[in-house]
Amino acid sequence: MNEIGYVNFAFFGLCTLLMLVGGVITVAAKNPIRGAMGLMATIVGVAGMYLLLSAEFLAAVQIIVYAGAVVVLFLFVIMLLGPSATSAKDTRDWSARYLAAGVFLATSVGGMVLLFQSRLAGSAVTELGAAPRGLGTIEGVGHELFTTALVPFELSSALLLVAVVGAVAVARGKQPDPTMLPQASHDGVSPTEKKTAAKEGVS
Repeated sequence: MNEIGYVNFAFFGLCTLLMLVGGVITVAAKNPIRGAMGLMATIVGVAGMYLLLSAEFLAAVQIIVYAGAVVVLFLFVIMLLGPSATSAKDTRDWSARYLAAGVFLATSVGGMVLLFQSRLAGSAVTELGAAPRGLGTIEGVGHELFTTALVPFELSSALLLVAVVGAVAVARGKQPDPTMLPQASHDGVSPTEKKTAAKEGVS
């Protein structure tokens, strides 16, 4: 492994550490602001992985869109609701969570053990070749989007449009209909309240 290989390996380790630590903080943090900071660390680690894959444009989009827009939006919502705001109590059993965490941990440890065993046994490591010129650049991504990936790109835009329409419909459905509300008279008393007062006066 040459000097560049050591640098790439060190950068890969740093990005992996950022992703793992950020993911754990995002899931385990009780403070939502700390959870958002953990999510940002994970996003930065993913952007570093894109850089290792020679996808500079995707790395920039990961930082600008996700770390610079989505996480900031999360922080706005957290500050609007208050950091101490809590959701409804989860009634799920803790055994299911521990079981899922145990399966994930066992799978991860098993994969790492197999990897180290193959390295200690002297198995040859398949190295990736050099990335083609233009891969990951703005020109390369734009060419793929508007040639071979045009139909999936348009379908994804239609899916986002349907999601926006559905969100608007759900939000409108939760608002009360103004025509169904009791109308207040000029003196500020609704007809229902007047009828109730009249019945009490008669009785």
